[in-house]
Amino acid sequence: MANSISGVALPPSNDIVATWAFLEQGIDVMMARLTQGMSYERYMQLYTVAYNYCISSGMGGASGIAAGAHLIGGELYTRVAHYFQQHLQTTLRDVEQLNGEALLRCYSAEWERYTNGTNFVHRLLVYLNRHWVKHEREEGRTDVHTIYTLALNQWKRFVFLPIEKDGRLTDALLHQIQLQRDGEVVQSTLLKSVLDSFVSLGIDDTDATRVNLDVYRTYFQQAFLDATEAHYKAESDAFLAQNSVTDYMRKADVRLKEEADRIEMYLHPTTQRQLMEVCRHQLLTKHSQLLWDQFGALLENEMTVDLSRMYTLLFQIPGGLDPLREQFELYARNVGLESVARVVEESPTVDPAKYIASLLSVYEQCMQTIETSFQLEAGFIAALDKACRVFMNENQATGTSASKSPELLAKYIDGLLKKSNRNTEDMVFVDAFDRAMIVFKYIEDRDFFQKFYAKFLARRLVTFASASMDAEESMISKLKGICGFEYTSKMQRMFTEVGLSKELNERFREAEAAKQNSALHAIDFYALVLANGIWPLQAPSSDFSVPPELQPAHEAFKDFYATEHSRRVLTWLWHLSSNDLHTTYLPRKHIFQASTYQCAILLLFNTDTVLTREEIATATRLENSVLRSAMLPLVKSKVLHELDDSFSLNMDFKSKKVRVNLQTPVRAEQKAESTEVAKTVEEDRKVLLQATIVRIMKARKTLKHNLLLPEVIGQVQSRFHPKVSDIKKAIDTLIEKEFLQRAEGEKDLYSYVA
Repeated sequence: MANSISGVALPPSNDIVATWAFLEQGIDVMMARLTQGMSYERYMQLYTVAYNYCISSGMGGASGIAAGAHLIGGELYTRVAHYFQQHLQTTLRDVEQLNGEALLRCYSAEWERYTNGTNFVHRLLVYLNRHWVKHEREEGRTDVHTIYTLALNQWKRFVFLPIEKDGRLTDALLHQIQLQRDGEVVQSTLLKSVLDSFVSLGIDDTDATRVNLDVYRTYFQQAFLDATEAHYKAESDAFLAQNSVTDYMRKADVRLKEEADRIEMYLHPTTQRQLMEVCRHQLLTKHSQLLWDQFGALLENEMTVDLSRMYTLLFQIPGGLDPLREQFELYARNVGLESVARVVEESPTVDPAKYIASLLSVYEQCMQTIETSFQLEAGFIAALDKACRVFMNENQATGTSASKSPELLAKYIDGLLKKSNRNTEDMVFVDAFDRAMIVFKYIEDRDFFQKFYAKFLARRLVTFASASMDAEESMISKLKGICGFEYTSKMQRMFTEVGLSKELNERFREAEAAKQNSALHAIDFYALVLANGIWPLQAPSSDFSVPPELQPAHEAFKDFYATEHSRRVLTWLWHLSSNDLHTTYLPRKHIFQASTYQCAILLLFNTDTVLTREEIATATRLENSVLRSAMLPLVKSKVLHELDDSFSLNMDFKSKKVRVNLQTPVRAEQKAESTEVAKTVEEDRKVLLQATIVRIMKARKTLKHNLLLPEVIGQVQSRFHPKVSDIKKAIDTLIEKEFLQRAEGEKDLYSYVA
């Protein structure tokens, strides 16, 4: 039965010959003359004929696909396949005689025309795809495909393989890519079109929707990678023979970016990994030694841009950065040692501020390099950390002393926190403390720093020399944050006691004010009462006779304190006390800031103009060494004249300052203080090691020697880095004290003795 649309008679649905003749005319337009266009009515006529054919003879209906349906569908499928074959034979004749760019252009144009046309044919025969093709594939016929996939298979068989049998298409592609690498302009869209056909022709017979790159990889990718390897091998060798390493790095960087762009322009994304591996191997790995050898010179000359480029390049290859990190560590260490050496050369007595500044300048310079050139990469930061631990702990200023660097850092912070520091703004303090903490982070023997810092803190508090109590507490807080509560507990107690002493002195003044004959009418008296064991202060090493001028206040406070705390005994630390003496014998008024010992000496000249050393010693009861230390600054500052063994008051004393500080420490005293701290630390370390071992063994009960050592080191390394020999001595001591014992028959096994 014939139908008609818009007056055009349609072939009978069960007549394949008439149906194909009708359809072929329309398919000719789609395949060869698509640009002419096709009216909607004409397309609907073709679609209806294909539809009628597919649903005739029981092909559709409610019961599904009937027997014999595959015969009708198969005939139409065969005719379409034959049509594609004939069409492609004509295409092959147009393409097969061409080479190079002409071949690519013709191939691309025909491919685009063919795929556009077959797409329309595919949609036209949608019912054939849905029913007959689907049924056949479900029956296991993997050689049957949808119309578009059939078209691709036909192209591969009748156009692609005949052209590519001698590699002409791939050779043409590689030639264009080589021209582009040589700087010529090529049509990237043309290469992409051809390569897209390689990808499309990879058809998976079991699942046509799955991407199959066999054709792309077999016919193009491997040849492309081989050509790339050869190209960059030759180019890199030739370029390095005539240019510097820095120029080569710029060239390599450009080349790698070009290859990355090439993937975006026309290569399949899966090529990226292998392509970049080939390029990096030829451009970087094979020449990595040259780059590593140049790294030191770039560091020395601070060539940050080239350093950044080297980092970026070598980051891309396995192990490329390891030699750079090692060289950077050595560089930072040497620069740090040289920086400290310059400070030592300036003066044999190392200035703490200059010392810390020299350490920080190296750290900050290296960190700046890591930030600008190495993208703050963790490996370079770790290398800098290692270098800092070396040159910040042992250098020309410290020698082999483990205490020197902690001492200089403590002195530097002491200088910041003293009233004599002119920069007392909060932001200045915060920045200075943060920078000091950088050095502290790398100090290995932090117990030395703790002792020195506590001594200097005590001295500032006792002499009222702190520039800011808020700054003092801020510094303690920073130390606590790094080392924990125990590290700063005694320091925090000092602040508490300073506050309690303030309240005590207020009550003392109130009590004295209520008296008719107050001991404080002539002097301003203030006493700090400090708990023994908290403050790192030593008792006086000499007897001392309190001057008559100070005795009333001294006795009054003793009596007052006895009423407040009847069972407590006061030990007066005269060697740490200070006084302000107002002069009345000079044309210009001065205030002498003196120690109590110096005050006692100077007060003697209220009644005598000339005194011998023996007379002064008798009056003050000071030992010779203490007396000498007290008088030396008085003579040096020309407050007293020395003649043979006699001393007289300098009546012509002059100074530009109103307040004259006479409490200058003698270098011998400073050295003795350092020695004393070293002895204290050594004793504390022995106790800490023993306590740590006992704590571990009490929890473990038994433990082998090789397991005990690292655990002890791990627990105490925040305070100091113990030597293995010291740990062994501590173990032996604990065995002697019967805290531990060696297991019978096993010398390296310890057990805890309850």
